[in-house]
Amino acid sequence: MAEDAVVKRFKIIVKENGGQLALANAIGVDQGFISKIVNQKQEMSYYLIRKLCFQLKYSPEWIILGTGEKKLVKSDTVKLITEIQTLQTEVDILQARMRAYEIELKELREQLGGDSRQAG
Repeated sequence: MAEDAVVKRFKIIVKENGGQLALANAIGVDQGFISKIVNQKQEMSYYLIRKLCFQLKYSPEWIILGTGEKKLVKSDTVKLITEIQTLQTEVDILQARMRAYEIELKELREQLGGDSRQAG
C-alpha cells in the first residue's frame, strides 16, 4: 500500500474532524499517536483504521486504497461488521488447528526420539 497516499487521506480525515486533538478525542486515542501518523513517524495501523471505520464511519476501502465512497452507509457498516466477525471466527478456528498440530508434532518428535534411542 502506498503509505504517502494513505497518510494524505488520513490528513483529510484529521481536517474534517477538527484537527489532531479533536480527532484523537473523538476516537479515544492520544493526540501524539495522531501526530506520529501525520508526520509519518509511525505507520497507519489496523487499530487506527478500525477506529476510523467503526466510530467515524469511514470506509476502509477509501482509507487504504483511495477507492469507493469515503463514508460507509448503514448497510455497509452492518456488512463490514459481519465480515469481520466471520474472519475472526475463521482465525480462531485456524489458531485452534495450529495448536492441535503443534501438540501432534511434539508427540511425534517425542516418539521418534524414543524410537531412535531404542534402536541404538
